[in-house]
Amino acid sequence: MYKEINKLIKKYNSIVIARHVGGDIDALGSQIGLKEIIKETYPDKKVYAVGAYSSRFKFVGPLEKEDEIDFDNSLLIVLDTPKVSRIDIEDLSKYKTRIKIDHHPFEEKFCDVELINEEKSSACEMIIDLVTNTKLKMNKSAAEKLYMGIVSDTNRFLYPSSSSETMSLASKLIKDYGVNPPELYEKMYLRSIDEIRFIGYIFQNIKVTENGVGYIKITDEIQKQFGMDAASTGNMIGELSYVDELLAWITFSEDKKQNMVRVSIRSRGPVINTLAMQYNGGGHKLASGIRLPNFDLADEIVEKLDNVCEEYMEKH
Repeated sequence: MYKEINKLIKKYNSIVIARHVGGDIDALGSQIGLKEIIKETYPDKKVYAVGAYSSRFKFVGPLEKEDEIDFDNSLLIVLDTPKVSRIDIEDLSKYKTRIKIDHHPFEEKFCDVELINEEKSSACEMIIDLVTNTKLKMNKSAAEKLYMGIVSDTNRFLYPSSSSETMSLASKLIKDYGVNPPELYEKMYLRSIDEIRFIGYIFQNIKVTENGVGYIKITDEIQKQFGMDAASTGNMIGELSYVDELLAWITFSEDKKQNMVRVSIRSRGPVINTLAMQYNGGGHKLASGIRLPNFDLADEIVEKLDNVCEEYMEKH
């Protein structure tokens, strides 16, 4: 399948690369990293990385808008996204040829070619595999973005998805392309004082259910108070990973621009993606997301997640 993907990349002179809404470092790193890989291999091609911009992750690289794209004659590559409803593009149907590369559990087929491997740590790891198994060329800039994506999605190699192969590929990026981890970690983990205060707000205001579900509702007004945007707020869920009393945790972040509420769910054991699917969301077994029109269903979702945690504790 790698060669089939490369054959399509070689065929099209215009290539659009998309990923899921609320792009995190893995989604953005794989997206912009793949763009740079294609440009390194085929300098004359037009390659666009599209989607909403997040000020929190501006260090990963720039994004383009779909305004000037020739949809009929462009190849679409969707990364890190298992469902159509989660893609951050205007209209999937405008593209005649589509490729999906994803490490989430399969949910629906929406592309002509679909490379799916939920055993992989990240979309970035899958892009490295693509380069390794084709004649696509890597450069240092692309390697840095892919390294950051792996580090981010494995939480610095702490998650079970960090296999020996994952570690080997990360090491190869350092050895072969001169990736400098301390330099990248500074970009990834330095925080503004407002962001630190916002993290403090989360810890001070999070509520915890009887069965270990931590949850918080973050309105647009609260985000403005700390100078945050909705995309950045949703990615703050990782800050709760090491609270001993939490078995699962969930944030509801209002996004006025997109007219929705972003829901991020994480777990230390209970399977949560089946719950997310009930609300047209999805993701990994221990890391999932949902988009809601407002906060009306928030308490219902928390209650269901609490029941999931209760059942898990009874079995374990």
